[in-house]
Amino acid sequence: MLVGFFSWLGDTDWSSGLHGSQYAYSIIESLHVWTLALFFGTVAMFDLRLLGLSMRNVPVSEVVDRLLPWTIAAFAIMVITGSLLFFAIPLRSFQNLFFRFKMILLIAAALNIWLFHARVYPGIAAWDSAAVPPRRVRLAGGISLALWTCIVISGRMIAYNWFDCDRQPQADIINFLTSCVASAPDLASVAGQ
Repeated sequence: MLVGFFSWLGDTDWSSGLHGSQYAYSIIESLHVWTLALFFGTVAMFDLRLLGLSMRNVPVSEVVDRLLPWTIAAFAIMVITGSLLFFAIPLRSFQNLFFRFKMILLIAAALNIWLFHARVYPGIAAWDSAAVPPRRVRLAGGISLALWTCIVISGRMIAYNWFDCDRQPQADIINFLTSCVASAPDLASVAGQ
């Protein structure tokens, strides 16, 4: 069902026009990477502070106040440009193993952010100025840093076609994980060999 929808979406004038554009796709991809660098940089600085590995003399609340506007702006642009990149080649993106892994990691990162802001950050008054925050704070920062690092790596790997559906034959598990349907070998070409 989703394969059919994304195939249809990829055949629309808007999608094929965006993917085939001489400049638009490249500009959008560049903006995505630039804002990713800004976003990841601010997240890494915050997570390193939560881990007690940097800015030990700066209260965590001050780090949040200074970095959060940049992080939110970069994230917003990153989501918009990422969505446009997806809609330019929706079927290939949907069937890409690294794209699917990235989406799972993004859900895990969102859950980590929610848990941090719901359970850990409300108690900031007790550890705001601590050079090395409590264990649960460091754990949240470490998980965040690991997740975002894996998200960046997965995003970079999307460009490679190691597991694309047109690279058959592939292992059944790869075809299952990517929703690829391996076609039967052409009998005429087999008979002619």
